[in-house]
Amino acid sequence: MMGRGGASGIRRRSEREIGLMREAGSIVAEVFRSVAAAIRPGISTWDLNAVVEDVIVANGGEPLFKGYRGFPAASCISINEEVVHGIPSKKKILSEGDIVSVDVGVRRRGYCGDAAVTFPVGEVSAEAKRLMEATAGALGKGIEAARDGARLSDIGAAVQKYAESFGFGVVRRFVGHGIGTEMHEAPQIPNYVDEEVLANDVLLRNGMVLAIEPMVTEGTYEVVDRRDGWTVVTADGGLAAHFEHTIALTATGPEILTPWHEKIDSEFFSGIIGLFTDCEHARSHAERRAD
Repeated sequence: MMGRGGASGIRRRSEREIGLMREAGSIVAEVFRSVAAAIRPGISTWDLNAVVEDVIVANGGEPLFKGYRGFPAASCISINEEVVHGIPSKKKILSEGDIVSVDVGVRRRGYCGDAAVTFPVGEVSAEAKRLMEATAGALGKGIEAARDGARLSDIGAAVQKYAESFGFGVVRRFVGHGIGTEMHEAPQIPNYVDEEVLANDVLLRNGMVLAIEPMVTEGTYEVVDRRDGWTVVTADGGLAAHFEHTIALTATGPEILTPWHEKIDSEFFSGIIGLFTDCEHARSHAERRAD
């Protein structure tokens, strides 16, 4: 789930706090393992949301999105042209060839984890697959750019350059965010660079925890709201994809705290997993434990 906010009040988390966020992130990853197994033509987004909430609760977590500003569900589930904040419904049934973005947040022992994945439903078009791969790749590039001494704009520049190299649009209206004891903390993390971003740039330091989440569109990057007050769709009706990880900046590079890419058992995602494991410095906390 995306947030907007200023650069002031950025918290740098201790190792103890990052350890607590690993716990929340581990639950997020387990959620995506179950969601990947459940997605199929004919399932409703309501039933997918039930899977999300069941896994969160069973693992001792709290659904972070449920009740947030009145949002009614444990997850945002957005189909095809829906970019983000789709409300789960019994009437929204997945069909062969759809792509569906699932955004999940968890709080455990006072600390949060947040991630998103766009899944194929059965066989999808070559263009849909290309969009998904480009968006996941843009996330990987953004993670790789997040290191001590870099600038916040380096993340957006890396995401934008990669996504636009495929001819896709990068949504401007919604951005990533800092995360900790609250879902949305400073700083905001644009997936693009412009004069305003550069004027408000931030030096990245170890201890910062960031939710990086590119939203990439098949056509225009402009988006519009649906009447439900939550769901955001592409202005031209083109497809959209959304991938997100929560990461911590550490002395050994960015650490992925929501390692869903290690949990999803799918041939489609085999290449996407490499986009994160091949990052020059990025590690998951499973790799950290193995050291």
